[in-house]
Amino acid sequence: MQMLVVDHPLVAHKLTALRDERTDSPTFRRLADELVTLLAYEATRDVLVEPLRITTPVAPADGVRMAAPKPLVVPILRAGLGMLDGMVRLLPTAEVGFLGMIRDEETLIASTYATRLPDDLSGRQCYVLDPMLATGGTLAAAIQFLVDRGARQITALCLLAAPEGVAHLERMLTSIEVPVTVVTAGLDERLNELGYIVPGLGDAGDRLYGVV
Repeated sequence: MQMLVVDHPLVAHKLTALRDERTDSPTFRRLADELVTLLAYEATRDVLVEPLRITTPVAPADGVRMAAPKPLVVPILRAGLGMLDGMVRLLPTAEVGFLGMIRDEETLIASTYATRLPDDLSGRQCYVLDPMLATGGTLAAAIQFLVDRGARQITALCLLAAPEGVAHLERMLTSIEVPVTVVTAGLDERLNELGYIVPGLGDAGDRLYGVV
């Protein structure tokens, strides 16, 4: 597994505003959207392309275009939805699947409650959207789900990560041969006793959409 913590002043600036408890939900959604687009720029460096010969108004030129099959963007419900627009803004031709997963607050074990994905992901590059890599259980389960369906490469975009979650993810993926990369805006100090990232930014879903 590869881990990339994006080091950029605009990323740091927007992440600081996201962390602030005074940031309201509408502003939080906008900032998350902007931050994801910045992360997506780094996350898509290995996106599949193929050569394309075109003609400009001046002369012929060699370029590239997105190759088939199309990338698949997979937000993990519900908080991952807040990252979707920022991702597809950079990859407008990508297809979108949905994976509903919930973490038991006592055991911290993730379970799947809804899926909307192709049965066969052979040859597909998948981009998983999960705001918080905390315990790592949810993301590990999502990655295994995609691998079982044949995904060829998986990149996870997370606003924040905790060392415990990264370590757990690495342990869970030792037997997986599919290349996995995690791209995040920050690697924080630790998890607290409730499984929240410290200093973190709170519950991403609640801050995006309110407490339900």
